[in-house]
Amino acid sequence: MKYAGVSIGLLLSALMVSSNGQAHDDVSIPDGPYLGQTPPGTTAEPFAPGLVNTEIWGDAIGFSLDMNEFYVSRWKHTDDAREPESVTFKRTDNGWNKIAVPAEMQRPFHSPDGNTLYFDSQYKERTRDGWSEMKSLGPAFEAIHIMSLKSSAKGMLVLDERGGPEGDGIIRYSRLIDGKREDPKPFGKEINSGTWNAHPYIAPDESYVMWDGERESGFGSSDLYISFRQTDGSWGEAINLGDTVNTAAEEGGPQVTPDGKYLFFNRMVSPTTGDGGPQSDLYWIDAQLIETLRPKP
Repeated sequence: MKYAGVSIGLLLSALMVSSNGQAHDDVSIPDGPYLGQTPPGTTAEPFAPGLVNTEIWGDAIGFSLDMNEFYVSRWKHTDDAREPESVTFKRTDNGWNKIAVPAEMQRPFHSPDGNTLYFDSQYKERTRDGWSEMKSLGPAFEAIHIMSLKSSAKGMLVLDERGGPEGDGIIRYSRLIDGKREDPKPFGKEINSGTWNAHPYIAPDESYVMWDGERESGFGSSDLYISFRQTDGSWGEAINLGDTVNTAAEEGGPQVTPDGKYLFFNRMVSPTTGDGGPQSDLYWIDAQLIETLRPKP
């Protein structure tokens, strides 16, 4: 169920389950930006241990444009774990509140200007009265089982594909040309090399693309990479984000906060109990790292 015609913000607000900065599971939420967490420096650190990162679930995160809502999607690491609860942390005058989100609710990807919500191969546009009806990006998008999709401020989309032998590991892009959406095209070998590429993120100004990929030159499993736009419009060779982010473990899902200050990503880590296989935790690092990697003129 995709809640067509319903404001996402109003829906989430209606599902409020606690207030005054106290989560319903009695975990206190500090006040302040980013769930009151101490910002990281030049080395990646876990984000909100015990509050967002848990021993039970894997997590993926998204943000509202004003940074007052954090969307946390969760999944089970083991078959015998209890069903996870995806949540939203919403900041109000009384502090942070924890909101339960229906398991069947699909979280959209926001355009940088906040005027479009993307739901895989579909989207809604902001109207005078709220949001439009759900629209299709077109048959070429519907033919791709989209796992992740992001948009630039100019409407350029980057996307990947989940499963299937035909498109697994390929990152594509689609531009708006004279107001018309072009069909998705694969990036070149600068980005689509190695054995796997997924979870792309494009800068609002289209100056770079980030993603996770598996290459022989990496630190182990999948690493985070970045490609900068060249002056002639082409894309530069992939640059590994380095050992302040990447490890022998699997890193993935890069995204920069809407305020441009921090880079968030997932890392597969071993449970502190030593039981079970690796689990996915959220990490963050100062986004100034990106500028240190940007080629100098």
